[in-house]
Amino acid sequence: MKLTVWTYEGPPHVGAMRVATAMKGLHYVLHAPQGDTYADLLFTMIERRDHRPPVTYTTFQARDLGADTATLFKTACRDAVDRFNPQAIIVGASCTAELIQDDPAGLAETMGLDIPVIPLELPSYSRKENFGADETFYQIVRTLAQTQDRTARVSCNILGPTALGFRARDDIEELTGLLSDCGIDVNVVAPFGATPGDIALLPAAHFNVLLCPETGEAAARWLEQTHKQTFTKVVPIGVGATRDFLAEVAAITGLPCRPDACRLRLPWWSRSVDSTYLTGKRVFIFGDGTHVAAQARIARDEMGFEVVGIGCYNREMARPIRALARTFGITALITDDYLEVEAAIEKLSPEMILGTQMERHIGKRLGIPCAVISAPVHVQDFPARYSPQVGFEGANVIFDTLVHPLVMGLEEHLLTMFREDFEFHDAAGPSHHGGQHQAVQQPNRDAAIVPVPAAPGEALIWRLDAEQELRKIPFFVRGKARRNTESFATDRGLAEISIDTLYEAKAHYAR
Repeated sequence: MKLTVWTYEGPPHVGAMRVATAMKGLHYVLHAPQGDTYADLLFTMIERRDHRPPVTYTTFQARDLGADTATLFKTACRDAVDRFNPQAIIVGASCTAELIQDDPAGLAETMGLDIPVIPLELPSYSRKENFGADETFYQIVRTLAQTQDRTARVSCNILGPTALGFRARDDIEELTGLLSDCGIDVNVVAPFGATPGDIALLPAAHFNVLLCPETGEAAARWLEQTHKQTFTKVVPIGVGATRDFLAEVAAITGLPCRPDACRLRLPWWSRSVDSTYLTGKRVFIFGDGTHVAAQARIARDEMGFEVVGIGCYNREMARPIRALARTFGITALITDDYLEVEAAIEKLSPEMILGTQMERHIGKRLGIPCAVISAPVHVQDFPARYSPQVGFEGANVIFDTLVHPLVMGLEEHLLTMFREDFEFHDAAGPSHHGGQHQAVQQPNRDAAIVPVPAAPGEALIWRLDAEQELRKIPFFVRGKARRNTESFATDRGLAEISIDTLYEAKAHYAR
């Protein structure tokens, strides 16, 4: 397997763990060596869950490989059932355990347990985390769902949200309210918060809302084929998508879906004087396919940005993202290598990035503002406050998410521009004290500016006057100006960049 510092998706057994952790009354027995238990940290440290995942590891060690590891697995299964008393268990192997070919599924079937045992066959070396979650949820639904009559009132299931999902908790709440405004009950939300008993009730709903295609589409398609439940194709992220979603639900149910949009502020704010100066900003969008597609539409149609690049890391969504990119007149980037993503961003020199936790780090290195709009994410993207992405309130949240990095970056740029002003320089002290303060003595800032090389291995040096002038260029184009100037100097064989070189380069690229 490819080893890397960062990864967009883990192996498929992590996806299965996301489903098991999201549910209640379900336990995951994972045949895995001791080192594969690292995945616990994803939930307790990043998602800030108050309990560890419902997973029992066999945790075999190197010395066990010469003995009977199959017996270790059976013992772990029995101990898990006796200790946790689950309604059902899922069994599988990690990528390392897959190599010893103990067949956890076959072993579990011979144990005669009195609860449903759902075997997972997850190819660890050819598929990844989202596939693992999608396949696991599908196998659970296929095993446990039971044919039954529809509910008396029009109802739906919400399918797909898992643990470690991007804003899943709040999206479920917002979507439930949106459907309630239309007179539609939510029958079951799964896998998030569902029990195996709830999964059995899925066929009672009139239709399904596919909230997370990456992790729920296989189950939605099976329910459509087996239980004649159609499922929605529009994910309601953004104002336009939310209205399209409601029109789709109205067509399915025959109900007049006209919810109250009085809380919707994005249209007014995006036309206000405080945000119109951001119109036309060039953005690069990367993440999971569902959020990339939604954010591309929001960026272009609802915020007035120019989308200069889009892409996704989950190859299952490659076809729709490539088709979407063609409508923008660009070519999609489909890769799970963050270095390729960084190279693409550096080449395009956007003024803002909409991406994952990885793109946040890339943006910091390149000096480009970044808003996180997709998993994988870090702890700061699991906020304690209510912060959905779907529906009209989600549109308000997205406006803040997209605008604030640019606004704060502009403020930082203005403070930098006027740092030598009599009122704003560092030695002036706090202005709100009405001048009744002592100036703070600061070291000479110019002395702290040192010439920097253009790139590792190159002898190109920035002179002090050029470096100071470069800092006056707005933050969102400063990186591009630096690269253009360095390219200009290199082409002319210059060893140093002076202020004259900077202006000559500016004139050259302006032609």
